[in-house]
Amino acid sequence: MSRLEFYNETDLCSIIHRTANVFDYEIDQEAATEIASRSRGTPRIANRLLKRVRDLSQVNREKTITFNSAQKALKMLQVDASGLDHIDHKYLLSIIDQFKGGPVGLDTLSATIGEESQTIEDVYEPFLLQQGYVQRTPRGRVATHKAYEHFKREVHET
Repeated sequence: MSRLEFYNETDLCSIIHRTANVFDYEIDQEAATEIASRSRGTPRIANRLLKRVRDLSQVNREKTITFNSAQKALKMLQVDASGLDHIDHKYLLSIIDQFKGGPVGLDTLSATIGEESQTIEDVYEPFLLQQGYVQRTPRGRVATHKAYEHFKREVHET
């Protein structure tokens, strides 16, 4: 059985620089680091974010992707400083606010946020689990203290 590991920020920066070179577009080191830090340890996501940031830089007639332009674009794309996107926010806030921190079953969570349960398990949860925002228990998903801290919410005591 093979196991996939998340990439570190340095490797992701190298990938981002290489891809920017392929696009024939300049990117400064701070911007590459900012994109890498929000890429969930995944080159595919790093390249997707780079493409979107580049698109917005081109619309703004910028010749180089800078830290400020990367931050502004990532904010528009709703990718926060921890790499969580709007679906991650819906997922975690649903557990916290609607289900008092959990546990909540995958199918219920899926119906609540409007995402397929398979997509949640395969795309969103691996990163959220690895980063410590959520736990899987026999009774369902549970938001961790880290998730509450991320959203500046008080922990629900059961």
